[in-house]
Amino acid sequence: MSNRESSGVGPRVAAPLGLLVAALLCVSPASSRADNDCRGKGSLRLVNGKIHTMDAKNRVVSSVLIEDGEFAAVGGHGSGSQGCARVIDLRGRTVVPGLIDNHNHIILLGLRPGRDVRLDKARSIAKAQEILAAKASTVERGEWVVTLGGINRNQFVPPPAAARFPNLTELDAALPANPTLLFEGFFGPSQTNSIGKAFFESKGIAVGADGFIAANAPSLQALQALRALPQHNNKQAKDRGLLDALGFGLSVGLTTHIDQGSFHFAESFFGNPGTAADGLASFDQYRAFDSAKTLHAAGKLPARLQVNYLHIEPDVATPQLAQRLNNTTTLLGDEWLSNGGIGEFTGGSPFGGLGTPPWMNGTRLVAQNGWRNENHSLSATDFTTILDFWNTVNTELKTTGIAQTPAAPDPAKPVIVNPDGITKLRWVVAHVPFITPGYIQLSKNLGVGLSVLGGWRWLSGTPTANGTPFRTMLELGARAGMSSDGMQIAVMDPWTGMYYAVTGKNARGVVINGDQTITREQVLRLYTADNAWFLGPKWEKKVGTIETGKWADLVVLSADYFDPYKVSDEQIMDIRSVLTIVNGRIVHDELGR
Repeated sequence: MSNRESSGVGPRVAAPLGLLVAALLCVSPASSRADNDCRGKGSLRLVNGKIHTMDAKNRVVSSVLIEDGEFAAVGGHGSGSQGCARVIDLRGRTVVPGLIDNHNHIILLGLRPGRDVRLDKARSIAKAQEILAAKASTVERGEWVVTLGGINRNQFVPPPAAARFPNLTELDAALPANPTLLFEGFFGPSQTNSIGKAFFESKGIAVGADGFIAANAPSLQALQALRALPQHNNKQAKDRGLLDALGFGLSVGLTTHIDQGSFHFAESFFGNPGTAADGLASFDQYRAFDSAKTLHAAGKLPARLQVNYLHIEPDVATPQLAQRLNNTTTLLGDEWLSNGGIGEFTGGSPFGGLGTPPWMNGTRLVAQNGWRNENHSLSATDFTTILDFWNTVNTELKTTGIAQTPAAPDPAKPVIVNPDGITKLRWVVAHVPFITPGYIQLSKNLGVGLSVLGGWRWLSGTPTANGTPFRTMLELGARAGMSSDGMQIAVMDPWTGMYYAVTGKNARGVVINGDQTITREQVLRLYTADNAWFLGPKWEKKVGTIETGKWADLVVLSADYFDPYKVSDEQIMDIRSVLTIVNGRIVHDELGR
């Protein structure tokens, strides 16, 4: 039961005309809300809303006051320069804290060639056409309009029809003047239209009569052909790409991202840089963050971004990782852009590296240096390999310290015993679709968080490839939080992830996780208050809930998520943001439409 603020409703008394006029001047719709006398004062008041704070008391209030990027008052009338605040009348709309995605690849999304458009909410061919056409209306004729990753053929056609992409004819209808490429997963398959088909065939790439491009070599060749275009290889395009990616996130309420890096062009198992072997999840690890740094320096980052360093290194001594740990300060940055930790890989190869000597050495080095660490678990045994070895490292760190292995210890860097082991380093295991109760308990004992997701299983899950055990985790008191793992194999849209957690249904409408469903409030909390922990101690106290003194991040929703009579389970996926505020700044606004 929510603890609602007192409404103070009493007998209605006719207000003097002067007071009514003053009220109308102060409280206005978004299209005319700016008070000219208060511009630049940094105060903003939201009134007449259903504002779910997600705080410890689960309060629902009707107003908030924002000053200097923080919540100055939550509920009631507050204090401060409210007489000079810009006022937004929410007209009863539902508000939640800014959503946090604790594991995605948004930097990589921003680097993809072409003008990206997310098809997360396209659950039909017609909707996909509508979204693609809308994007085309905002770009120049001839520009590539693409969706590279984060889609699956399952989402476009309901059963009993076979899953498929929009075909060449359907894409031509949506994009008569713009080439396109829709790309599934890491390696395809993919789909293009007539203009795109002509381009790819001119490069010697095999394209079917219906625009279908086979997975692996043909799709990867098509991807590399786009990457090679000069218009996709300049700083302006890459800066714009990151803004587009963050902008989509803001449109669905995501105000904070933890980016988990990407496979390295030259050092991953995909091959040499610039060849057709590099998959959708590859980038230049040395230049990938240039756009984030540029936008941040110019004060143009519209969302918060924390960066983890994904590490792939086959050398058993992991010398590159040692150099990073020795020469980079953990949690360096400010409230907009910060580094985070090592992950989602810690040495070895991207797949099959768990349990190998490079991975074990890398894990020990991260622990010894006191860094955060994240690894991903996909199979039915990955989580056992990770957590069992982390348990060993935890014991070593608490008892004898950890010498540099396999190389001899560095005399200049003595081994230090840490009585807390790894328990306060906020290590994370990601995905864990098959984790068992015993290992959930072990994660609790080690102080480890579990990053779980729904959009991935919604997109391509089956009755056997299902999970995550949301209900069991919550019942056992696990430290858990929601993520998307977008945007290769999963959608970024958090409302799709929430839909899956609430219903257990995949994109084909099949219930695949029905015995592990949780409530709407529980999964929203996993995206807000509970996710703050994953950002580390520097940010944790400032995000995740709407409370006085916290950074002013909030989302005004298009519908009342909490009311199943107004929003059915099937309609959860349709929810979006109509107003997103980050650090007290309006960064997405549809209220005036």
